[in-house]
Amino acid sequence: MGHAPSQPTDLISELLTGMRLHGVQYRRIQTGPTFGLGFSPKPGHAYFHYLAVGTAILRGADGSQHRLSAGDVVLLPRGEEHALLSGDEHPVQCLETIDAAPLGDAVSGIDTCPSTHAVPSAVLFHGCMVFDLGGMQGLSKVMPAVMLADGNGTQFPGLLPMVDAMKREVCSGRIGYAGILSRLADAVAAMIVRDWVERGCDGASGLVMAMRDPRLSLSLLALHRDPGRDWTVEALAAESNISRSVFADRFQTVIGTAPLRYVTELRMQLASQWLTHQSLPIEVVAERLGYASQAAFSRAYKRVIGHSPGTTRRGRALAST
Repeated sequence: MGHAPSQPTDLISELLTGMRLHGVQYRRIQTGPTFGLGFSPKPGHAYFHYLAVGTAILRGADGSQHRLSAGDVVLLPRGEEHALLSGDEHPVQCLETIDAAPLGDAVSGIDTCPSTHAVPSAVLFHGCMVFDLGGMQGLSKVMPAVMLADGNGTQFPGLLPMVDAMKREVCSGRIGYAGILSRLADAVAAMIVRDWVERGCDGASGLVMAMRDPRLSLSLLALHRDPGRDWTVEALAAESNISRSVFADRFQTVIGTAPLRYVTELRMQLASQWLTHQSLPIEVVAERLGYASQAAFSRAYKRVIGHSPGTTRRGRALAST
């Protein structure tokens, strides 16, 4: 029985399923008419901002500026340094130095609005999260520094109901609103990334070209669904229903790496995710990914990631204490 002619949509769905936004900390922030909030660089993380009330200027580390209005959502997927300001010349204070009051699990509140102002001039919900793209991890390097979804929904119409829900939660202060906000923020960030992927990632990645290739998408879909299989170039070519040599050349040209190197890198990206966020034992990860021994897995992991799986596990343990 032959394969279906093309499954690029299935592949995109499979890759997005592996995306995880692990919440690190969220803050509800309200300010007076003037403010300057600085956000330090956090590699491997993403910054998320939702402006519920007021206006602001987002200034990047390179001096670029984006003017924000109520309802706008911003995702900075590479965790780059930036600032949110009421005006171009207002001094900036690092957010980490401002006292925050706990509002719930992993959520705190910051209020810089002077007591002489009955109503805050700006209210925003801010998040900083570990940005784990799973099988799409290579895309993080080519994502825009700033991904902006306007509050009017002209570019992201599907976000409007989510953004409306966020505004109600930010402004209501109802019981449990902080936890609901954090879940909404995760979903909105994922939707922004999905839209960018579906629009072709601005033509920035060979992986996206492969997603839309009727042949390569078949082999990639099979690989991402069963990364622990004993994959060979011949087996991958068979999934695409083309010859080994044609497949290898096409894969190298479109994605920019050899098929089996891609297999190994995908496995190690998944291994890092499982070790870090699911706390799976190293031997379980090795078995899931098809390695005959933990030693063989550890050698491959260190070659690709740069350190041993044990180091990843210890780093996770320290982060959770």
